[in-house]
Amino acid sequence: MVETITIKDIARLSGYSVGTVSRVINQKADVSPETREKVQKIIEEYGFQPNTNAKHLKQLSTSEICILVAGQGNSFFSDLLQKVVGILSSRGQAATIVYLEETTNAVETAARLRMERNPKGFIFLGGVLDHFEKGFGRIEVPSVLLSSDASGLNIENLSSYTTDDADASAAAVQYLMDHGHTKIGILGGYEGTDDFTNWRLEGGVRRIREAGIDFDMETQYEACDFSLEAGYTAVRRLFEKQPDLTAVFALSDIIAMGAFRALADMGKKVPEDVSVIGFDGISTGDYSIPRLTTISQNTDAMAKLGVENLLLNISYPRPATHEQVPFSLVERESVAQVRRTEDEIDG
Repeated sequence: MVETITIKDIARLSGYSVGTVSRVINQKADVSPETREKVQKIIEEYGFQPNTNAKHLKQLSTSEICILVAGQGNSFFSDLLQKVVGILSSRGQAATIVYLEETTNAVETAARLRMERNPKGFIFLGGVLDHFEKGFGRIEVPSVLLSSDASGLNIENLSSYTTDDADASAAAVQYLMDHGHTKIGILGGYEGTDDFTNWRLEGGVRRIREAGIDFDMETQYEACDFSLEAGYTAVRRLFEKQPDLTAVFALSDIIAMGAFRALADMGKKVPEDVSVIGFDGISTGDYSIPRLTTISQNTDAMAKLGVENLLLNISYPRPATHEQVPFSLVERESVAQVRRTEDEIDG
């Protein structure tokens, strides 16, 4: 048995890097269960004890900003994160990025990081508002939530900047209806599990029904993860339930592009047979075939406003600010006028 074991020794014995071992010791979220189990087993076997005094001194000397990202596969958050980090870097601000599973409680993670790393502020990219409402009292440093509206929570040290998801979704389905579509399907998210899915779904369905068009949640909405693979399988399930749809509104661009491939495999052309509109405005949509018509969120403004608010509140504490950042509808190639049948034309 080794009497005194270091992080380097654990790295050598486990076959992982020092950085990976450090993330396991500090209970970071971005480590696979298999890696965590293997490193933890060696830690327990050799009785490793972290140097808490040295760790505490390092924490006190570190005055960083922690960025918590809800989900690693979210292309919109990847774009937003890149811009946030770029602005922070230009201001000489150090940042630590922590990726979370979509179901992980971001506020609980932030509370633990507050104790361990002593950051001077937090930026949350996504998160469930219910978690903020119930647990944010443990986080006393200035914080900003991007892409969700925290104005209704009345938390003094939590500002927010977001798109009006409901209005943006209403604009998306209105655009489809303006092109003659009445048989519209919706893809994405899981109703009741996260705030922006609820707002996007509610806004789209409400606008369809306001136009006097029936919308059946059982047959015209298909829940799925925010990924290419999920979009691919979900649109196939949607058309199995409702084969006469002429248009699809995807609650994210990445879902829409997965749907493109599935529709092609089903022998349907976009937009000749099925029109598709997305949400987010990620740059990839300008290179898909066809180019994706979408609701574009202004990530430049969102990142700039969020970072500026946080840095100002760190230096000069003031009440929280909440602002909705304007969205835009980007017309590309994936929506066409609905085809009318011969019976409809004769009628």
